[in-house]
Amino acid sequence: MKTFHLARATVAALIGVAVTGMSAHAEIKNYEFQLVQPTVKAGADRIVTVRLVDKTSGKAVPDAVIFSTRLDMAPDGMQEMATKVMPMPGTEPGTYRFKATFGMAGRWQLSLGAKVQGETGAVENKLVVTAEQ
Repeated sequence: MKTFHLARATVAALIGVAVTGMSAHAEIKNYEFQLVQPTVKAGADRIVTVRLVDKTSGKAVPDAVIFSTRLDMAPDGMQEMATKVMPMPGTEPGTYRFKATFGMAGRWQLSLGAKVQGETGAVENKLVVTAEQ
């Protein structure tokens, strides 16, 4: 009889640990990229910095793996006007920097895809950067 109660208690404890462990992680929809600076000067080799944030805590999220980047003029109806994006080292934890050429003034869309350590799914955001003369 003691063995039965011990086994039941062990199963209950394991279920509790599993549920607690699952709730410790945020859902992927609770993460988003935010522009650090919404404008840049038009021209070559401009740096765009974004921060990956956990919206539930407001804290920056370091060590995400950026697997997709695209920069184009979709907000101004020119999706075909795309430019190459080069990842650069971040200056502080949770920030991600990219070098690109903004060939003309206007609104540019930075599309990002990233994996957050310990989370299932991917963070995908489209941010609008304004290039000024």
